[in-house]
Amino acid sequence: MARVLLADVVTEPIHVRDVAALVAGPEAGAVVTFSGDVRDHDHGRSVATLTYEGHPTAASVLAECAAEIAARHPVVAVAALHRVGPIAIGEAALVAAVSSAHRAEAFAACAELVDVIKERLPVWKHQVFTDGTDEWVNCA
Repeated sequence: MARVLLADVVTEPIHVRDVAALVAGPEAGAVVTFSGDVRDHDHGRSVATLTYEGHPTAASVLAECAAEIAARHPVVAVAALHRVGPIAIGEAALVAAVSSAHRAEAFAACAELVDVIKERLPVWKHQVFTDGTDEWVNCA
């Protein structure tokens, strides 16, 4: 039975290697990771700063997403973290990792996990652009 080893919303930096290490193990023939990193541009505009704000239910929603993927796919383990607060350009905002006996299952489960998180997680992104304008974007 697949295990959700970690699913949380955090304020500290997230590192792919740490999340991948959680799901790795002797029964896993494949570990697939995803890192959604803060980029320095969005829709043709230069981003100066970025902050994520999460609803109080965000951590429980993330845990539900991870549990659904673990139940739906033949995987060994699942882990996902989403960051809130100010995040520097180049740092990870979302990291997901899935392990499975085979690569195809791990790739499919990780891709679906990221899609489900992006669809349902109640997190909003506040971007300030280098021209002084800003915008809020619902990440879900």
